[in-house]
Amino acid sequence: MSRAKVIGGAVVAVLLVAGLYLVNRYWIAPVMNRQAQAKGLGGGSHPAAPDFALTDISGQKLSLADYKGKVVLLDFWATWCGPCRIEIPGFVELQNKYREQGFSVIGVSLDTGSDAIGQVRDFYKEFKMNYPVAVGDDKVSELYGGILGLPTTFLIGRDGRIYSKHPGATPVSIFEQEVKTLLAVKGEATDFQQAGPMTADNQIEVSTPQEVNSPIPGVDISKLTPAERTKFQNQLASENCTCGCKYTLLQCRKVDRSCGVSLRMARQELEKFGKSKT
Repeated sequence: MSRAKVIGGAVVAVLLVAGLYLVNRYWIAPVMNRQAQAKGLGGGSHPAAPDFALTDISGQKLSLADYKGKVVLLDFWATWCGPCRIEIPGFVELQNKYREQGFSVIGVSLDTGSDAIGQVRDFYKEFKMNYPVAVGDDKVSELYGGILGLPTTFLIGRDGRIYSKHPGATPVSIFEQEVKTLLAVKGEATDFQQAGPMTADNQIEVSTPQEVNSPIPGVDISKLTPAERTKFQNQLASENCTCGCKYTLLQCRKVDRSCGVSLRMARQELEKFGKSKT
């Protein structure tokens, strides 16, 4: 009798675990995924991919605008990045498999140093990369919300919109699933759902060229008059950044373009400055 109870308890436990798995997979997970997308985590809204123009490692112009109408996997990586080395062979396979259907991989290396191009060329040959690769810079990174970790990969639809963002190494099967979905859509993929886990890190953020090329990096002051720009910069120069750098807001933005604290404060000050004019 005791043995029967033990067996019965074990069966019940297995059934409960299976039930919880099914509830999570087919009810809780889809709901959480929809909520995450509604909040913009990974693609609730699909912003236009910022254009950029670089020179690839073969000396040819590489412009994202030339890929309009194609599905693009935009990969930010570096030769020293271990997870990038894991992902890239999968990208080579995807390029071979879907190129004729209107798909292309674009690699933007964030290698630095005097021999960055040479290092990327050697890597390109070693890994038999079959898609365009260029060495990028901080400004290209900032256009895509600032690349804080490598690899970071974006999937762009035929309409030029960003549909997913994958920070860190991601299984090629996930990329392939998304690529196939986007290839099947001619216009905006309104029902697109990002494959894989949805987290705050997947949030898609982009910047405008006016923000990236501003004398106050990340802050668009193009609508201010020359006199107003001077006044606003003087205002930022009179306030201290609270990130712990001991710089003024203006100095911090110029010294550390990646500082999120000074960026947020400077944008808030610009909003106040605009209201004070009206």
